[in-house]
Amino acid sequence: MKKMMAILSAGFLLLCGCAQQTAETQPQETEEAEIQETPAVEKEETAETEEEMIMKLYINDIETEVKWEDNAAVQELKNLVRDEPLYIETSAYGGWEQVGDIGHRLSSNDVRQTAQPGDIMLYTGSQMVLFYGNNTWAYTKLGTMVYSSDEELRSLLDVPECTIKITIE
Repeated sequence: MKKMMAILSAGFLLLCGCAQQTAETQPQETEEAEIQETPAVEKEETAETEEEMIMKLYINDIETEVKWEDNAAVQELKNLVRDEPLYIETSAYGGWEQVGDIGHRLSSNDVRQTAQPGDIMLYTGSQMVLFYGNNTWAYTKLGTMVYSSDEELRSLLDVPECTIKITIE
């Protein structure tokens, strides 16, 4: 009888110890699961926020639609204008482009190419060039302006100077 009591007592203590360990382990697993879920939600919200943010370009206060490229230079440009607009003073050059210093160096992947009217290019990593004519050189393409006619584009850019404003809205 004493032997039976000792076995039952030992079994009872063993079961109590296992139950306590399981109870202590369970909340920890739940906390880890909650921690793992949180970053996914934050990433989802960040992706939605970035999709809602549209980078816009203004030439002398006239909004100009742009199809931006998907590259590192454009992403860096978006980061530059996230908190405040970027203003670029440009000058006419060669009878086919406006060129101005961005004031920052962006990643470049220059490729020899012929710029077409409407193209926006990065030159030497820190100059933005907006084309209303053609030119062949090594550039990193940033985007293409959407315009209704060559005359419309030329009237915007074929002037001695422009103020370019880039924002996120």
